[in-house]
Amino acid sequence: MKKLSLIILSLCGAGPACSTPSNQHSAVLKQLHLPAGFSISIFADNLPNARSLALGEDGIIYVGTWQEGKVYAVQDSNGDGKADKTYTLATDLYMPNGVAYKNGALYVAQPNRIIRFDQIGKHLAQPPKPVVIFDQLPGDQHHGWKYLRFGADNKLYSAVGAPCNICKPEKQIYASMFRISPDGSQFEIIAHGVRNTVGFDWQPQTNALFFTENGRDELGDDVPADELNQWSKVGDHFGYPYCHAGEISDPVFGANKKCSDFVAPVWKFKAHNAPLGMRFYRGSQFPASYKNQLFVALHGSWNRTEPDGYRVALVTFKDNKPVNEQVFIDGWLTQSKEVLGRPVDILELPNGSILISDDKLGLIYQVKFNAGQN
Repeated sequence: MKKLSLIILSLCGAGPACSTPSNQHSAVLKQLHLPAGFSISIFADNLPNARSLALGEDGIIYVGTWQEGKVYAVQDSNGDGKADKTYTLATDLYMPNGVAYKNGALYVAQPNRIIRFDQIGKHLAQPPKPVVIFDQLPGDQHHGWKYLRFGADNKLYSAVGAPCNICKPEKQIYASMFRISPDGSQFEIIAHGVRNTVGFDWQPQTNALFFTENGRDELGDDVPADELNQWSKVGDHFGYPYCHAGEISDPVFGANKKCSDFVAPVWKFKAHNAPLGMRFYRGSQFPASYKNQLFVALHGSWNRTEPDGYRVALVTFKDNKPVNEQVFIDGWLTQSKEVLGRPVDILELPNGSILISDDKLGLIYQVKFNAGQN
């Protein structure tokens, strides 16, 4: 697709909690490139370490963090397309990365537990004390941060990462995906061999569960590939720590194991791109060619001589299978290899625009399609 530099839009709505974005943020926007016809603006800022996003009622966006230990809510109360109110719902939590919303309640995933804030939308200024719904998670810091989403079955889905770069954990709960009922009952491990996933979504046409996975480090700049996987049934094993990217036997744990015994990825990203949040596009604000296609936030590499990632990718599907990957947004990694920002999660709004969180800059972008823009 043709790329163009973007004209910066009006960046912040009126309101006591909404400040004018800094010169640094404006400078970053100038560096970003999208396909022709799209524009990007800052939907909300002053959200240090903004990570996972969830949509509540009345257009309220809930924001988890990682290192900050806070959970935020932002709201566009005057309907101008920009957040003008920000609320801090919780502080001093342990890596509250994952957020999910259902029936008036906000669910927050920490490494060791899942908590729930009841009737949160009515009490943003004075949040209620959270209720612990499940506290039997290991709590390790390494790959302990969690993603959290509700499935069509009304179950909460999340994962427990491996407590290491590469190891064979003794407890089955490590390197797994699980689901529970909203009240914390009926805990069930649904998949094994998942090193670290911090993003998943259900395909609109099939309701199949797809998830991103970050491959192991310290095998080199270009191996193993990061993964997009598809879960099919309880008990699926995706290879960790024995096999990576469906074809690379681990030099430590791969002996006497065949990669063919495990579920192979349905798509491979470049090694160390760190795919995190992902969303299938269900709206109609973007051109029809984007319908049911997959946006993926590539957070960016650390274990690579030449940094890579730091962009939003579009993975296109045909006959419900991924067939191509292209850049949708780039520019967070400059030609001189300076890292300006790091996309984390993606959320589609009811109007068909999408939000993208950036934990380096502590803000949320909004992407729209503007018909007739050249």
